[in-house]
Amino acid sequence: MNPVHDPNVLITTPLTEDLLRGALDVERTEHGLLPHRLPAGARAQNVDGQLAMAESQPSGVRVVFRTRATTVELEALPTKRVYVGAPPRPDGVYDLLVDGRLAGRGSVPGGHTLTIDMAAGTFERLPGQPGTVRFDGLSDAVKDVEIWLPHQETTELVALRTDAPVEPARDPGRPVWLHHGSSISHGSDAASPTTTWPALAAAAGGAELINLGLGGSALLDPFTARAMRDTPADLISVKIGINIVNYDLMRMRAFTPAVHGFLDTLREGHPTAPLLVVSPILCPIHEETPGPGAPDTRSLATGRITFRATGDPAERAQGKLALGVIRDELARIVAQRAADDPHLHYLDGRELYGEADHAELPLPDALHPDAATHRRIGERFAALAFGDGGAFAPR
Repeated sequence: MNPVHDPNVLITTPLTEDLLRGALDVERTEHGLLPHRLPAGARAQNVDGQLAMAESQPSGVRVVFRTRATTVELEALPTKRVYVGAPPRPDGVYDLLVDGRLAGRGSVPGGHTLTIDMAAGTFERLPGQPGTVRFDGLSDAVKDVEIWLPHQETTELVALRTDAPVEPARDPGRPVWLHHGSSISHGSDAASPTTTWPALAAAAGGAELINLGLGGSALLDPFTARAMRDTPADLISVKIGINIVNYDLMRMRAFTPAVHGFLDTLREGHPTAPLLVVSPILCPIHEETPGPGAPDTRSLATGRITFRATGDPAERAQGKLALGVIRDELARIVAQRAADDPHLHYLDGRELYGEADHAELPLPDALHPDAATHRRIGERFAALAFGDGGAFAPR
């Protein structure tokens, strides 16, 4: 690379798929590139607007390149959400990593606006304009740069500008960890894209993350299983349960074969990869009470969003699912299958966040962990999965 550059003269580099990590597909739009976390075939089989929104939010997706640049600009067109009756959401955060270390943080102003009325079940989309996040004052040494995109803000990438040429980053040589879960894995109320619990765990465990945490959409969908089957990965985990209860999606009769089918599909593409099944973290509203879950209208009246369970604990006798029931069944399924699959493992989610944690760090909306809890879950997952004796420990 040419070490001579002028920070006042920026070079525009075409955004191409080889500058992205963590996306399973990239769509060309009228503005630029839209990263997707599900491939086109899976998206074509989906009819749910929640999943369509979630998979287009680039949790774990980052723009990665090698450069001597001291100034980096990324122009993007975000879609920002507004919830009727709730306080305004902060702008999505872009984390800049240089050689693996946090070196900057910023946001993009403007963008489209999606207004969601949870009480009425309606939404309205208003178009907006692109904006730019700028990082400057960087070293002029050759370095690997990563820009982690906002984990909960659909982001179309318009332009990459730098004051020195860029080239694709080198293969880091780390194992690829493919993870699927709910909004908690997606990032929920984490402070930034590198501080979601999967991102923290991947950094601590020395893994390259592909995060298929899909808010409201960890529902054992066959197209998600096939997407995971067809994605190259060295380590795989699936966190199952909370969304199935939230939606009151299925009874035990359907749940057990659906779990087996999902795991069967993963094994078609990854027959011997370490596969870790993770049950739900503690969530008191759903421990013994089935769904569906619903926004608590009393909290909406006070400008907050909290959730409640609307089912009846007695309905568990008819096969309705609560988290305690799901944990027991997942443990049983994994134990049964592990007799013939020595690479299959189970982790009780309460080891990541349990009763003592809830007493110290309660879930602010009764469903999602906050930033401090994401950090705790990430640290614990790294120790339990990547540490000595863990499912992902080097063999």
